[in-house]
Amino acid sequence: MSAEAAQPGVPARRRGRPRIDLRRLGRVALLGPVPRDRLPAAIGHVAEAHRAHHPDADLSLLHRAYVLAETSHRGQTRKSGEPYITHPLAVTLILAELGAETTTLTASLLHDTVEDTEVTLNQVREQFGEEVGYLVDGVTKLEKVDYGAAAEPETFRKMLVATGDDVRVMSIKLADRLHNMRTLSVMRPEKQARIAKVTRDVLIPLAERLGVQALKTELEDLVFAILHPEEYERTRALIAAAGPDPLAPIAENVAAVLREAGIPADVLIRPRHHLSVHRVRIKRGELRGTDFGRLLVLVGEDADCYAVLGELHTCFTPVISEFKDFVAAPKFNLYQSLHTAVVGPEGAVAEVLIRTHRMHRVAEAGVVALGNPYAADHGSAGQAAEPADGERADPTRPGWLSRLLQWQQSAPDSDTFWTTLRADLAEDREITVFRTDGGTLGLPAGASCVDAAYAQYGDRAHDCIGARVNGRLATLGTVLNDGDTVQSLLAEDAGSGPSPAWLDHARTPAARIAITGWLDAHPEAPQGPHGGGPAGARPEPQPQADTGTAEDRRAGTGTTTAVVDRPDALVRLAGCCTPVPPDDVTGFVVRGGVVTVHRLKCPAAVRMRSTGRAPVGVSWGAAAGCRVTLVAESFGRPRLLADLTEAIATAGAAVVSATVEPPSEQRVRHTYTLQLPDAAELPALMRAMRDVPGVYDVSRARHPAAAH
Repeated sequence: MSAEAAQPGVPARRRGRPRIDLRRLGRVALLGPVPRDRLPAAIGHVAEAHRAHHPDADLSLLHRAYVLAETSHRGQTRKSGEPYITHPLAVTLILAELGAETTTLTASLLHDTVEDTEVTLNQVREQFGEEVGYLVDGVTKLEKVDYGAAAEPETFRKMLVATGDDVRVMSIKLADRLHNMRTLSVMRPEKQARIAKVTRDVLIPLAERLGVQALKTELEDLVFAILHPEEYERTRALIAAAGPDPLAPIAENVAAVLREAGIPADVLIRPRHHLSVHRVRIKRGELRGTDFGRLLVLVGEDADCYAVLGELHTCFTPVISEFKDFVAAPKFNLYQSLHTAVVGPEGAVAEVLIRTHRMHRVAEAGVVALGNPYAADHGSAGQAAEPADGERADPTRPGWLSRLLQWQQSAPDSDTFWTTLRADLAEDREITVFRTDGGTLGLPAGASCVDAAYAQYGDRAHDCIGARVNGRLATLGTVLNDGDTVQSLLAEDAGSGPSPAWLDHARTPAARIAITGWLDAHPEAPQGPHGGGPAGARPEPQPQADTGTAEDRRAGTGTTTAVVDRPDALVRLAGCCTPVPPDDVTGFVVRGGVVTVHRLKCPAAVRMRSTGRAPVGVSWGAAAGCRVTLVAESFGRPRLLADLTEAIATAGAAVVSATVEPPSEQRVRHTYTLQLPDAAELPALMRAMRDVPGVYDVSRARHPAAAH
């Protein structure tokens, strides 16, 4: 990592500059006091990198922070044997090269003092101010003595909450993890693997989402080397064995074309990092000479990006399928560039990135390049302006982080938080959908109407009965696309609730945690239909003992017979669950010696068993046909009745009777009593009715139960 990568407009360090020797820095740090008007030699490299980005920065704060860090860590060593002060120095240098402002660098020098020395957080606040104290507190780990196995996930939860108020907390954490990964070889192999996996699952996705590509790419290579050493060595050997770079003549041709067009631009060859080369090899099977790097064209203004694109597509053969415009539509992590690919003079295909110098700095450093989000001059190195209402509200907070902070509050325990965090961070693409009130919702790619409902309404989405997507009725399981307009439709009453099937369509942690919590709290509550429909039309009455209004099948249809283990007993089918073949059933004796037949998992049957009522064995007779009453809930539209009856007829069922209730709030309720030639066809019939446009629920009729 270099200052050049973070900010091309700044004078770059020369290639011949030797790598900083941290052992030498450690020795310098222990040589004793220095004159007040000079910085210690150990921090000179940090000061040089910092001044390259912020020429007018006041270094006195860094001087005082270094003195406190060096004296408090004096006598401590790292696993490698180096003086411990080399670690905060290295972390601070990483951030300085990315262009971090003075407050961040001060906090990074002190980031381990509260955790590992006698220095207290109050001392840090008193000497360096509330901002530095907040950042140091944000990256300080929780003690295993207090939290046990939950210490690591709860530490990350604490850091993320702090990051929600100030993204600089995570910038320091990422730089801290990068230096630790660079020096991880002194650890036991199993500990290396554990740390690398957490880095892969949590820190690298966070670096990606915060746009800090310079840290992300190096972390990826370090993790790649630890978790997949054979593949890493193979990739390293391929890169080392690569011959003359075929991108060089193409870069010269591109530079010449742009000079002739009068477009000031820097044309650079940007090597791919090891994991990127490995991914290209897996994708293509065999590497081309130009696969080891890409051309990077840096210009002054946004309009110049499109001018360069026009020249390239005019003077070279473009590969149209490779074109992407992230300038007009930036990625959710602030990234902006034009991506294209052109065919060179000898048929070599070169990928080209086109961006301004400012875009390049943000692409490399992400939120680090934004500076202090609280300063009056955003991005300056000055101290933060005090918010008028005392509330911290980071203007740089991205939407995905706001959603993360929201759902983590509902995570019931550390394990749920840790598992959900990893799954959430694995979603690497985001879409934006529009609400009908003019607002927007940021959701992960693949999100459904279920996710949109919970993102907009929170727990009120439990009462969602459907949705409109781009003006058309849609089921809750409908997957949304970028730019869709979605309207969640909520029930007027609060008696409904989500179905377990909603979990099949929920992609966001907020939706999954809310649905799971509701289902756990209502284990016997009536639930919405499967397949992403609405949330259940009405609550099912809870009988005290059993129903006495069930249909007597012997005296009724004569097509389906429930045979019970009580000779000559009158048999009734319970109206609360309307059992039909081939349902698993059980029976209970009620008043008058009548046996009512319930589905095995009917709440009324479960309740009677729990009170000690003896069940009666029940089986179905040989007849295949059955009569059943179905209720279809739908949104009103023309030809709905005709389409429903056509679906019923196509399924081979006969309509015995049908009623349609007057529309209410654009919803219509149809009740059909149907004769089926084969009871086994009932599930297929219900699916066919649900597939009719506008229908959001088909269920068996439920009748009020009377107490006995």
